[in-house]
Amino acid sequence: MPVPSTQPAAERKLLRDTVQDKIRDAIMDGTLEPGERLNDDDLIAWLGVSRTPIREALAELARAGLIEMAPNRYTRVAAPTKDELLDAYRTLGVIYGGVVRLAVPRFTAAEREEIVATLDDVAARIDADHQDEVAREGSDIYSMWADACGNASLAQLCRATTDGLAFKLRVPELTELVPTEVVRPEIDELRAAVLDGDPIRAELAMEAIHLLPARD
Repeated sequence: MPVPSTQPAAERKLLRDTVQDKIRDAIMDGTLEPGERLNDDDLIAWLGVSRTPIREALAELARAGLIEMAPNRYTRVAAPTKDELLDAYRTLGVIYGGVVRLAVPRFTAAEREEIVATLDDVAARIDADHQDEVAREGSDIYSMWADACGNASLAQLCRATTDGLAFKLRVPELTELVPTEVVRPEIDELRAAVLDGDPIRAELAMEAIHLLPARD
């Protein structure tokens, strides 16, 4: 029997991924604001593609937690709330505690230097009361750890969940719910653990940063 060509499906998937990346970036950089309605016709005009890859991309972004969809009612950018913040923040701690434990022993000298510089930047911003900037760039900061963990399944989980979880941290009550006096010393501890190449110490520091209960 003739073998059907799979090329059109591959092209459609590639286009969907491209559209998804563009919408995702517009959400993460604030071009598309929380709660903003997303109209298919406007997206078609902006992205220059048909409705199908746009709807596919929106469905993926909804699964990631960046888009909210109600059939025949609305499609809109998710709007983070105070009530969601701590659950999302602690979930990131559960995931990235394990990621850090795997990543620290694998760091090249260049990766270690990049991570330490990033932690120094995060600490400086917190000291300057710019936690909102850290939250806005959180997804990219977390991805540095995932890229180095060496576990394809865990890295895939991170790619699928981190954007939506990190996006939920963008609320005015961040410093109220995530006290800097608790988090700030643990960033120094994480930095020291990375420099020492100590994965267990680094894991515990990452968990403490995310307000997880201390281990006995």
